[in-house]
Amino acid sequence: MPLSEHEQKMLEQLEKQLHEEDPKFADSMGADALRTFSTKHIVLGVLGVIVGILVLLLGVNLQNIFVGVLGFLLMGASVYYGTLRRPGRRRSGPGASKRSRNGGFLQRLEAQWDERRRDEA
Repeated sequence: MPLSEHEQKMLEQLEKQLHEEDPKFADSMGADALRTFSTKHIVLGVLGVIVGILVLLLGVNLQNIFVGVLGFLLMGASVYYGTLRRPGRRRSGPGASKRSRNGGFLQRLEAQWDERRRDEA
């Protein structure tokens, strides 16, 4: 059930107010919020942790504390690298994406809903 015109205006005002008061939070809650982790970073991070564990175990086996500490540091750095988020790229102006030119979140959802209904008919 679509929102009434009054409800849409209220929601747009709330969105605008949120962007004015806390733009960083508003951007983090945007459509790209779920796509901030890079698959490449996660895969390389996991591989680094595995190598770090192997180096740590090698250090224990050789009874060499420096090799063990190196393995532990490698694991920590790999976890950090694997959880790095790529920066959000919000463009404005003439090069803005189609999504940002079409209006707010609710308008995009309504447009997608209307497209689905047209496709089904």
